[in-house]
Amino acid sequence: MTQVLGIVDIVWQGRNIPVEKGAKLKLGGIMNKPVVYGRKVGRAQEFAGSEIEATTVLERGQKFKELYGVGEGELQVQCDTGQVFTWPDAFLTDQREMTGGEGGKVPLKWSGGEPEEIVA
Repeated sequence: MTQVLGIVDIVWQGRNIPVEKGAKLKLGGIMNKPVVYGRKVGRAQEFAGSEIEATTVLERGQKFKELYGVGEGELQVQCDTGQVFTWPDAFLTDQREMTGGEGGKVPLKWSGGEPEEIVA
């Protein structure tokens, strides 16, 4: 049987952040946008940034602000299927938020440019 993506690990600014199931990656780069003119459809290229979403939990003794950095940093997304995506200048977006009663869930969302992909 062939292995498919199951586990995603995230390393943010040198720290391993354990994430819950369901992390999402929208990989940035050049993309085609449809352009409608008359009765035809053409394409125009534009650049789209990457978006990475994951949920972690707040553990006893952990500082909440350790999860959030205000500047850019290196983000690595490591897949159990061997791919590693790296953004040298990623940054966190969205407001700081946590949910009590559900394991202290903390949603994290990063933006970045086009990633470098390494396949092991």
